[in-house]
Amino acid sequence: MVTATHEASHRLFQEHPEALAPVFEALGLPPPVKTDFHELSPDVTEIRPMERRADTVLMFEPDMGEHFVLAVEAQTKKDPEKARSWAYYVAYLHAKYGLPVLLVVVCRDRSTAAWAMGPFDCAVDPWTTQITRPFVLGPQTVPEVTDKAVVAQQPALAALSAIVHSGGRRTAAILETVAHGLMAFEPDTTKYWFEVVEVGLESTSAKKNWRKLMQDVITHFPGHGTLFEEKYLEGKAEGEAKGILRVLEVRGLPLSDDVRQRILTCTDLDRLNDWLDRSGTVERAEDLFTEEEPAA
Repeated sequence: MVTATHEASHRLFQEHPEALAPVFEALGLPPPVKTDFHELSPDVTEIRPMERRADTVLMFEPDMGEHFVLAVEAQTKKDPEKARSWAYYVAYLHAKYGLPVLLVVVCRDRSTAAWAMGPFDCAVDPWTTQITRPFVLGPQTVPEVTDKAVVAQQPALAALSAIVHSGGRRTAAILETVAHGLMAFEPDTTKYWFEVVEVGLESTSAKKNWRKLMQDVITHFPGHGTLFEEKYLEGKAEGEAKGILRVLEVRGLPLSDDVRQRILTCTDLDRLNDWLDRSGTVERAEDLFTEEEPAA
């Protein structure tokens, strides 16, 4: 079953294969560069007797050095059937592309990560026909990012660290570092990484803390007119305006186009809060604005 963690892993490694840095370091290879990768079809079905699909499949083609195929999978629990599927993925991709295949498995849970390291044997004692040994990106192999400078330099690795260590003892420190470190980027980039981490945390208890951090960071410099703050306040204002209109509609009060437009275009949260408080008692929708009219 495709989970949110699978989706986050899929997007992360598709769009930012540089997150594979711990793998390349362990293999003694130079840090991965995005331009050395291109995406391959994740479909590993033959004649379609049974659909099989890896999370992400990438071709690593540096100008210098060995080319190989990477199959990236996210795994949230131990699953012997999945281990058999991995052996199939490796054999199929090796046969299809004629290149070595590296299987990388991403795990949040420490015990699942230990299991996923294998090796998984296909053997008729005493003869072993095939051995599958995934490289696991989990709490044991992904560094705990607690330095904002690292977040600014390697946001993909930082996002992976936040997801992988979501059940550890230093989760709070990692999440706080990553959240504040991501603010070094342009607002759209920050928003992207915030969402990657949020989706990757899925149903963990850390997700609630991450959402709280997102809100705190967005409003960390109130009144400075940052684009992030503007977008956040715009969203709040829109929600307040819709709430006011809903109260007036439920009460059956007629709403002219002018009244509706005035409420919807207001961005003053204090004024909107006042209108919301009085929307339940005014006799006419227009009365919301009476106290604002200048004295004659």
